[in-house]
Amino acid sequence: MKVLQINTVCGSGSVGRITVDIVHALEAAGDEGMVAFGRKQAPGDVKTYKFGTNLDMGIHVLHTFFKGEHGFASSKQTGRLIEKIKEYNPDIIHLHNIHGFYLDVEELFRYLKGSGKPVVWTLHDCWSFTGHCAHFDYIGCMKWKTGCGDCPQYKSVYPYALFKDNSAGNYKRKKRSFTGVPDLTVVTPSRWLAGYVRESYLGEYPVQVIPNGIALDKFRPVDKGLKKKLGFEEKYILLGVASMWEERKGCAYFEQLADRLDDSYQIILIGLSKRKMKTLHPKIHGVMRTNSMEELAEYYSMADAYVNTTLEDTFPTTNLEALACGTPVITFATGGSVESVDASCGKIVPKGDTEALIKAIEELRGEPDKKEDCLRRAAGYDKNDRFQDYLKLYRSLLEKQKLPEA
Repeated sequence: MKVLQINTVCGSGSVGRITVDIVHALEAAGDEGMVAFGRKQAPGDVKTYKFGTNLDMGIHVLHTFFKGEHGFASSKQTGRLIEKIKEYNPDIIHLHNIHGFYLDVEELFRYLKGSGKPVVWTLHDCWSFTGHCAHFDYIGCMKWKTGCGDCPQYKSVYPYALFKDNSAGNYKRKKRSFTGVPDLTVVTPSRWLAGYVRESYLGEYPVQVIPNGIALDKFRPVDKGLKKKLGFEEKYILLGVASMWEERKGCAYFEQLADRLDDSYQIILIGLSKRKMKTLHPKIHGVMRTNSMEELAEYYSMADAYVNTTLEDTFPTTNLEALACGTPVITFATGGSVESVDASCGKIVPKGDTEALIKAIEELRGEPDKKEDCLRRAAGYDKNDRFQDYLKLYRSLLEKQKLPEA
């Protein structure tokens, strides 16, 4: 079995790492995989094909900024990709993020509709069925159900169409392109996203939920004296982690907590920019971004509670990482963030409710140790098991293709 995956990047970022891990899972099973990608560089331990260029990306960015049309440029490099697909001749084509200034989606889907190959499309956000945005939960916009247009955030969120709202036209073009593929299966990491997909024009396809997984050999309870090193031995530690602490990640709620909670608490935020570090609340301990899983595991393990104040998210792996280190999670009831948390390993509070958040923190502090329950919960998200789910899906699609027509 040969599987070709297509994604913006390979080996970097959460989705880029997933593509590499799937190739490794295929190879361990005696199968073959390759990743085709458009931007940055790839690790040397997997077969890859880079078809994008920095110049083309720049042109695509300008196309998006000035025309408000994202995903409808990069025709030449999409043609190169299609030629590579024909040469490689995979049994399965697996799409991940097809946005990111590197693909002409109309050209790609024209090819897919006539390729005769099963297609798996893992959606890591909502871009595939909206006229512009990758996320709409923050502002509660449901215009994608009726065709978009008059977009309330075309200038303010990725993929940033700074000069023109073309969301209605984009919606029509995407719907025309993305529907009608003879053998396509949609995968989502959360039940929350799966529900929206079924309400969208992608609802014509079968939808399967395969949650994101994490490396349980990396994220596990560790104690190397970090709490003592930081001087927080007598504190109740509240931890927050984000790759970028923008407004939608809820940094403001940690500032409110710092104002409201007494000095027996200590808030630590990881993933801060240099600029944010300079303006950080004086009662919050800030840490800049780290790509070290080992270092993150130390912080998760040291924390008494992991607090996720995100206001929109598909299925945050930070919740899983905290649980795998034995740390309970308190999360806003946002998107798929609640799906990894139950009463045994944490608390769910209404989105944006600071009073409820404080109450949940205080209640959790008074409850029995939840470490073992957290570890049991995390065991269900072993990334190796989740990648086996993908291999099972691939094989089921190939078996289905072999069945004689009724």
